[in-house]
Amino acid sequence: MGSILCPTLPGCHRGARRVWCMSWSMLTSLMDALYDTIGLNYANLRRPDARIAGTIANALGDAKTVLNVGAGAGSYEPTDRQITALEPSAEMISQRPASNATIVQGSAENLPFDDNSFDASMAVLTIHHWKDKPKGVAEMRRVTRDKIVFLTYDPAFRDFWLADYFPALITLDEGQMPQLQGYEKWLGKTKISVVPIPHDCSDGFLAGYWRRPSAYLDQRVRAAMSSFWALGDVSHGLAQLERDLKDGIWQDRYGDLRDLEELDCGYRLVETV
Repeated sequence: MGSILCPTLPGCHRGARRVWCMSWSMLTSLMDALYDTIGLNYANLRRPDARIAGTIANALGDAKTVLNVGAGAGSYEPTDRQITALEPSAEMISQRPASNATIVQGSAENLPFDDNSFDASMAVLTIHHWKDKPKGVAEMRRVTRDKIVFLTYDPAFRDFWLADYFPALITLDEGQMPQLQGYEKWLGKTKISVVPIPHDCSDGFLAGYWRRPSAYLDQRVRAAMSSFWALGDVSHGLAQLERDLKDGIWQDRYGDLRDLEELDCGYRLVETV
């Protein structure tokens, strides 16, 4: 694992780049605690998918220094760049694989870096957890010289079958996911692209099992998905899904999906241009 800058001394400076640590009071939040729980088996179930990783790497262009905001356990960090990973959860940080990344425990809304410190910055499936999204994006813009890349979800998307069993997912996404037009308001001109999810996706995020419906019945799989933690009691939807799989109803309704190699499940790549 790369060097870790922890919030032991608020405001302490580290090295010539003046990378300083955040105080604990700036890090405490409900989502931090949630991810300390989710993170207990996160790295095993949320393994980066090489095809999605390639899409993100291509969007970063020729950037040599990259900031990863809300880095989690380090998924999708290009191995051929100089990475600085910022993550609030100590449990997530502890699950990072060995790398040369510099790891900073902190929050998106208060990035402890000088202006224009990085060639590019990235944020992968994380912005919906930020307490102040406009401020977090503004902070990324402040510390980034060029490209900013987000992998996110379109809350207006309505064509993923899982919401038929858990309709509260729609309300949840509408409440926490930024509308896509918001990125242009925050960042100026952006390019938005569909990120199709492979049928055998190795990353166990919410739509990662779209062609493997029985996986959602596994509590271990759901434990790595923050959406299920946020929904609370999902027993009714699980019981219905289990019945429909057993009785062939799921196959009748959605069986044509089994012929597809990839699917648009609502995930979008947002990049500055």
